[in-house]
Amino acid sequence: MRGFRDRDYLKTVDGYFFCVLDSIHPEDRVIAYLKYVPDPNGKWGRSHERLRRALPNYIMHDLIETFKFLKINNPEYLFFSPVMNIEISAVPLNKILIHYKPEKKLSSFARRENLDALQKKTVDLASLISEESSVPLRFFGVTGSILIDAHQSFSDIDLIVYGGRNSVSVKETLKQIYESAIFPIRRFNEEESREWCLQKTRLYPLTYDEAAEILKRRWNRGVYEGTFFSIHPVKTEDEINEKYGDRVFKPEGIVKIEATVSDSEESDFLPATYKVEDVKVLEGRKVEDINEVVSYEGLYGGLAEEGERILAYGKMEHVTDKRTGEIYHRVLIGSREAEGRDYIKLLT
Repeated sequence: MRGFRDRDYLKTVDGYFFCVLDSIHPEDRVIAYLKYVPDPNGKWGRSHERLRRALPNYIMHDLIETFKFLKINNPEYLFFSPVMNIEISAVPLNKILIHYKPEKKLSSFARRENLDALQKKTVDLASLISEESSVPLRFFGVTGSILIDAHQSFSDIDLIVYGGRNSVSVKETLKQIYESAIFPIRRFNEEESREWCLQKTRLYPLTYDEAAEILKRRWNRGVYEGTFFSIHPVKTEDEINEKYGDRVFKPEGIVKIEATVSDSEESDFLPATYKVEDVKVLEGRKVEDINEVVSYEGLYGGLAEEGERILAYGKMEHVTDKRTGEIYHRVLIGSREAEGRDYIKLLT
């Protein structure tokens, strides 16, 4: 059964648009962050429904501002999770007016003829990647402003690919396409790369060279016929073996560690999960059982490969797995407590 998947969108009875985070949710609400709110002067949306971005950038400072907005205007969208031991934004099921599904939107575009230029470009890009990767188009979707019909001519194309195996096929295909000159798909050029890296140094605790290394390893961002695009792997329901509450997380301060990645298979999804070994705690509480570095900050997804050494700074969590009784620690990137100062950096 199709549930609430990562990067779906929700429109609420108040006219707010939330982007779903992850695919594991409580029974009575959906964990999601506020993305757009009604504003007659907003530059997004259509003539009859103008919107402004409540979350200008995907950084902790801006996310905290959405919490403040909701606390003043609609506190029912805030929720203290006893599982994660944090306050988050989550949409009660009875507040959902429309559940936007990326694969349904792309499928509707593929059947329509009266598309605008960006909608047509979206179908053409997805179809090209589908054909070259041999992943059927039904496993693709479109998210972001195009999903909710709020896009403008300057909007990016944000695609979804569903399924682990399909994601690997698309990843390898795009890497090959970037090396070829026969497709209208390319990596960022020198000026685009420079702008991207400079922006990341303004928003994240990264040097220009560190941002450049991240960009060099990013397979899921490029340019298609002059339009920036991204593509995001999302698991399907049969690939998710965890329910909300199966694991309980308790914060135990901020730590800095060095570690070797032992498994990066889950690092292209959100949250990006790196299994680690040979961990050395450089700052913070010393424990012997840190076996994961997990990032809700998409910038650090797909960054490190198995065998590479990383430096991670973030919130340490005590994890109890109720299914197995296993207890261990992990380092979380993208926490409110770290206030945007957390990161993953390559040491290799």
